Amino acid sequence: MTEELNLMGHDSDGGSEEVVLTPAELIERLEQAWMNEKFAPDLLESKPEIVECVMEQLDHMEENLRRAKKGDLKVSIHRMEMERIRYVLSSYLRCRLMKIEKFFPHILEKEKTHHEGEPSSLSPEEFAFAKEYMANTETYLKNVALRHMPPNLQKVDLLRSVPKPDLDSYVFLRVKERQENIMVEPETDEQRDYVIDLEEGSQHLIRYKTIAPLVASGAVQLI
Repeated sequence: MTEELNLMGHDSDGGSEEVVLTPAELIERLEQAWMNEKFAPDLLESKPEIVECVMEQLDHMEENLRRAKKGDLKVSIHRMEMERIRYVLSSYLRCRLMKIEKFFPHILEKEKTHHEGEPSSLSPEEFAFAKEYMANTETYLKNVALRHMPPNLQKVDLLRSVPKPDLDSYVFLRVKERQENIMVEPETDEQRDYVIDLEEGSQHLIRYKTIAPLVASGAVQLI
């Protein structure tokens, strides 16, 4: 299939732009988002447009297979490709849900400071899930533990109780676009900051928070 798909994205000024992709380019975008989400310690920008387009493409492929001749070898090959795409999509969404469950207070707190026009970390469905998960967690804690505590201890600060994403963890990455003058923080207080250039195609092991903006912009790919 070679038809083109329209995908809404964000330009460098935070506005919307329409991107025309082939099905192969769409699946490549999904795989990149999947790999980044798997290896990033925090929750990345949501990609609802990609998810929606991939699901529509899967429905389109399924409809084409229903019309294909039975016993055609191409049907088996396309069916295997569909299952592969479904696996990537499911794994991507499952990874995001796991992060939301693990870091929900911090993710919701970050959403409060989210400015209109900026990419959000949560899709509308994920935001509703995170709010419900937090409410259920608070209700569970009150009913099971806190009501048995002294009155002055019957409140819990989830922001302090739930650990934050470890942005100081190290990640492997491949450079897609050459980057100059990347500031690398020192390992110890005795060392000074230093600047490096990232050559296209090179691979590195770097502290995540140093290159988090490059992951968001697509200049590097986590591996």
